[in-house]
Amino acid sequence: MDFTVFKNKSAKERKKLSKGKSITLLVIVLLLIVGFLSVDFFTDLIWMDSLGFRNVFTTVLGSKVLLAGLGFIVFMILSAVTFFWIRSAYIGHLGHEKLPPMMTHKKTSNAIILVLAAVIGLIGSILVQEIGWEPLLKFMNQASFGVEDPYFGMDISFYMFTLPLLKIMFNLLLGLAVIFFLIEAGCYSVFGMYRKSKKSQIHMGITLGFVGLFLAGLHMLAPYETLLTNKVNLFQESAVYGLSYTDKLINIPTSYILAGVAVIGTVWMIIAMNRGKIFSMILPIGVYLVLVVAGQLASVVVQSFIVSPNEFSKEEPYLAHNLEYTKAAYKLANIKEQEHPANDSLNVEMVERNQKTIENVRINDVRPLEDVYDQTQTIRPYYSFNDVDIDRYWVDGKYEQVFISARELRTEDLSDQAKTWENQNLRYTHGYGVVMSHVNEVTPQGQPKYMLNNLPPQGVMEITRPQIYFGEESYDEVIVKSKKDEFDYPQGGDNATSRFEADNGIPMTGLNRLLFAINTGNFRMLVSDQITEDSLLLQTRNIVERVERIAPFFTYDSDPYIFVRDDGSLAWIMDAYLTEEHYPYAEPYKNGKNYIRNSVKVVIDAYTGEVNFYVVDPSDPLLQTYQNMFPELFTVDIPKDVQAHFRYPEHLFKIQASKYGTYHMSNLEVFYNREDVWHFPTEKYYNKDVEMEPYFVTMKLPDYEEEEFIMIQPFTPKTRQNMIAWMGVRNDGEHYGEMLVYRFPKQKNVYGPQQIENRINQDSVISQQLNLWSQGGSEVIRGNLLAIPIEDTMLYVEPIYIESSNETSLPEVKQVVVAYGDYIVMEENFTKAMERILQIVDPENSVAEEKGQTKPNENDKEDEPIKEAEGILLEVSDLFDQYQDALSKGEWTKAADLMTQIESILQELKQ
Repeated sequence: MDFTVFKNKSAKERKKLSKGKSITLLVIVLLLIVGFLSVDFFTDLIWMDSLGFRNVFTTVLGSKVLLAGLGFIVFMILSAVTFFWIRSAYIGHLGHEKLPPMMTHKKTSNAIILVLAAVIGLIGSILVQEIGWEPLLKFMNQASFGVEDPYFGMDISFYMFTLPLLKIMFNLLLGLAVIFFLIEAGCYSVFGMYRKSKKSQIHMGITLGFVGLFLAGLHMLAPYETLLTNKVNLFQESAVYGLSYTDKLINIPTSYILAGVAVIGTVWMIIAMNRGKIFSMILPIGVYLVLVVAGQLASVVVQSFIVSPNEFSKEEPYLAHNLEYTKAAYKLANIKEQEHPANDSLNVEMVERNQKTIENVRINDVRPLEDVYDQTQTIRPYYSFNDVDIDRYWVDGKYEQVFISARELRTEDLSDQAKTWENQNLRYTHGYGVVMSHVNEVTPQGQPKYMLNNLPPQGVMEITRPQIYFGEESYDEVIVKSKKDEFDYPQGGDNATSRFEADNGIPMTGLNRLLFAINTGNFRMLVSDQITEDSLLLQTRNIVERVERIAPFFTYDSDPYIFVRDDGSLAWIMDAYLTEEHYPYAEPYKNGKNYIRNSVKVVIDAYTGEVNFYVVDPSDPLLQTYQNMFPELFTVDIPKDVQAHFRYPEHLFKIQASKYGTYHMSNLEVFYNREDVWHFPTEKYYNKDVEMEPYFVTMKLPDYEEEEFIMIQPFTPKTRQNMIAWMGVRNDGEHYGEMLVYRFPKQKNVYGPQQIENRINQDSVISQQLNLWSQGGSEVIRGNLLAIPIEDTMLYVEPIYIESSNETSLPEVKQVVVAYGDYIVMEENFTKAMERILQIVDPENSVAEEKGQTKPNENDKEDEPIKEAEGILLEVSDLFDQYQDALSKGEWTKAADLMTQIESILQELKQ
């Protein structure tokens, strides 16, 4: 028997078998890699489909795939043509014998070139689809603004949607052409081929021609960009946002000249290169650079020596465009200013006519209130209140402002023993209920007076679905409808539980379970016997992340707020901002953004996680463009119980108010000189002066019978503290979003917020009392100072909190300051403070007289404290010095007696 032959056959068979196994193994590995890379794609698709937004996902995906494909094809074909041409030029010039086999062997060189081209194609596809998918969709679905710019006569949509896409295209193609030209120049510099090889010269000439064309294209777009900036050259800015005198005279003609030079210079270079005159190729480059520098210098000269000495006269027509288009970009064009007389007309009848306004004056402050909620209503350490929001409700037939906050669950605050997989994924799945309190009432202890509190929620309205599965916390995914009951709240020695009753979520069946286990890295869900066929996965439960995952092309407000629907369920409202940075002549507010609208309100059900994008401004052309892009994303019909809780977003209002502070000036010369710029006033919080934030008031506007929920922002003149005007925006019903401005008479001084704060500090009685409270381990917190318009007059209200310095202390409202005109009073509650103010300003009809009290007159005791004020202050000051000395020596009994004496003197002053 020939064993050698047998052994050889076995070796061949083993080799074939080994090769087959290797290929099979390679295929399996590749499939696994592709599978793992595809997990995110499939889970995103399943998640979006579960929310009803599959078409949004596929539209974005389709545009990315289209651009990726186009980018891959263009980059790959151009790369392949370039490398094949280079190889052909080398072979034609040097022959096969002088080149390495790698270049002359057709199959090998073809494979190398195609691999290189494919790699460049992949880079191109990634680059193009990442930066181009949204501009492409906007361009393809653009809605007209119906407004043309005054210079070129182009619709605003051209600047918003067409110009950005053209710039992306020209920049990408120019960059690619320059890279290819450099590659060709490097390759053809070997053996001096650029001089001797006609094929290499033609190749470089064609590439150079594309460089010139794309560069010229960018220069042709540059004139349109002058309408989008205030820069007139590398070193100077114009007083105008948009087209300026220097742009029209120098920059626009320069752009057209440079475009022509780019084309002519390219032709020159191609001819010179074909004739072998390499140094002659430098001439057009030099001419081009000289013209660029000359254009910049000409711009500097004109701006410095023609415009600057006569800036207003030169820029006047362009200032008008800047003013008009900026107001249009921020939706300020139709605001009508009205005069507010700021009369000293407060009386009892006015208060009675505006009782709802008085009843809704906010004497609680959001900032201390959050600490109070945390300490009194969290019940357990794993609950938390992220923030406190203000809203309005009809309660027992009364239209009332309220504070509201959601009690959310923080599983990271569970005890270490409780942090099991089942607890964190199946049992502790949701927060529970909301807390609601009056804005205008406190308990005798200075704590908020609750309207809804405790567990389960009890109070003025019924909460039918208090469970909060979706909120502001950084929630992980949970699985509901498992075999485990879900924790609701502690109840005596036991716990109340419930089970998820909705159908919203991702079914934990079949492939879903595997895909989401891989996606989340939560592999216990694969093997847990607590998960059934009915179980649902709730993923991306943080509402901000949830909404951004659905529609990442919007900008979202950072402060969502919860509300109670008519059926007792809970939902969140988020404001979506539609922003752009290419509105002609408009001054930007941040990072080049100069167009902003809140055309969409996003409502997220706190129980089911259902998301609705409601259209609130259908006239916005940018929104119309997005509606064309994603028609199934938006909901037009808004339920009344949702619309009733729409609030105008503070962030947008601040941007608009800030712009209006400058752009309210209609006289161009006044506008140019910034003679009447309005600023946000300051107020005192703790011991710091901070910028006053917009705030909500319930008030009755002139010519209207009913009180409304209105956001207000006072203004003060530049470098001064008196109030010059206030701006408001309406929030209710069909008037939602309407803005109004009331300007105070310039010949009359109207106290501004900081002036009121200073007068509080300077009031001998009030400041002495505040200083006393701040001693002995307590801290005085000055709450929000509210300027409240009431008919033709203004009233100021500020709550005073006292907080102990220990960590577990609760801020308590101890006094309320009311300021009106030249009068300031401080009482233990708002009602008493208003009574005192009315006694002063309307003694004939004051509340005190109605109660049978004697009206103060010249002979009354009322004037005696004023006459003896100096002596009383000296006495209080001496007692206070003794009080501090007793504290420093540790004589606590003596210090307490001294404080009692001081308080009794101050109490007499208030009587």
